[in-house]
Amino acid sequence: MSVPGNLVNTITMPLRWGDMDAYGHANNTVYFRFFEEARIVWLASLELGGPEEPTGPVIIKTSATFLKELNHPATVEVKTYADKAGNTSLDTYHLLTDAETGAVYAEGYAKIVWFDRATRSSARLPDTLRALATG
Repeated sequence: MSVPGNLVNTITMPLRWGDMDAYGHANNTVYFRFFEEARIVWLASLELGGPEEPTGPVIIKTSATFLKELNHPATVEVKTYADKAGNTSLDTYHLLTDAETGAVYAEGYAKIVWFDRATRSSARLPDTLRALATG
């Protein structure tokens, strides 16, 4: 499996026992939390969009394709990719794998729109993000 874009960040996280559902595997919402954490860590590493900043990211569309059941105990690796950039938006993708075996659990997508917190409208995507995108 592969996702489009330029690899921009990789993090590892443990699957917690509490992330499991009644069926004995990771609840589907946990995958989105992994993707969210990866995105936040990546943007923070670029010093972009923090809560005190006048502009920052909002997610207007997200999706996931669940490929393999995820069970506790596990440590996952989340790779984040920056793909196409628009005037105010950036397409990002995530690949969720087992940190030890490389087994692919899921692929994810999120469309980020840069947002002006004062005017409550979209803002120009920072040049830093635009430079990381594929187009």
